[in-house]
Amino acid sequence: MEVRWLEDFMALARTRHFSRAAEQQHVSQPTFSRRIKLLEESMGTTLINRQTLPLSLTPAGEVFLELCERITRDVRDTRERIAALEAEASARISVGSTQGLFSHFYQGWAREAGIAERLQLNLKATSWVGEQFLDALENGECDLVLCYWHPDLPWGDRLSRDRFDWLVVAPEALVPVSVADERGEPRFRLPGTDEQPVPLIAYHNRGFLQSAIEAHMARQASSANLLPLNENTQSASIKALVKQGFGMGWLPQRMTEKSEHFGSLVRAGDERWDVPLEIRLIRLRDVRSDDLLTLWNQVERHHA
Repeated sequence: MEVRWLEDFMALARTRHFSRAAEQQHVSQPTFSRRIKLLEESMGTTLINRQTLPLSLTPAGEVFLELCERITRDVRDTRERIAALEAEASARISVGSTQGLFSHFYQGWAREAGIAERLQLNLKATSWVGEQFLDALENGECDLVLCYWHPDLPWGDRLSRDRFDWLVVAPEALVPVSVADERGEPRFRLPGTDEQPVPLIAYHNRGFLQSAIEAHMARQASSANLLPLNENTQSASIKALVKQGFGMGWLPQRMTEKSEHFGSLVRAGDERWDVPLEIRLIRLRDVRSDDLLTLWNQVERHHA
């Protein structure tokens, strides 16, 4: 049974005439009559008394008319609610964020800035790596990008002010961590030696963070001796491997706070090995909507 059959029946109940009802439904009379017959067969009873002039409804038809009115009203209301939800979703501003930032920063920051209800997270972003976030902005896949940033990104010069605009919304640091031994000391400790390099769970070199670590290490007076065992694009994957004791790794400080508090992770080196970062919110300089510019100005005031 189709909803349009119910609408046909309601039109026939109003007009009490097959030809006029068919005209209202914009179909030929034979087609209309066939649909009414199919409806009656579907219900297993006669709904129209064709022996009266004008036509009348059978007692079953009167009951069925009430059902038709209720169903079509519910369908109409549901369509309106769905349309309103789609309009609300399309009005939201799409944001792409790295998985680590979404898990440990994005939601609290958005609520504090008063913009959480106006943002829609683009879930595809959890599979993007490094420069793909800027590609997504330029391709219109998202309106905003929330990401880590540092001056040593190999493609960082792409973020020019004539093409993009950005805000630094928070400082962050990568801290070296390891599981603890039975004495509460790090099982793997920087800087290591030539004979015993420190096993490292590293970031993929296409992401935001590995180049920051390498540049920071190069600036140190004494070098670290590291043995990379694995590469990951996600901080959460590195954290999982570090917690299982495979090696040490650098993690965003916000991601380590609970683990350090409960003793499941400890520092693998002092503060000289911490890698400074920024958390940036980025958009195209030429905004696509007034709503985006309004939200941007609100965030800018919040961080002023």
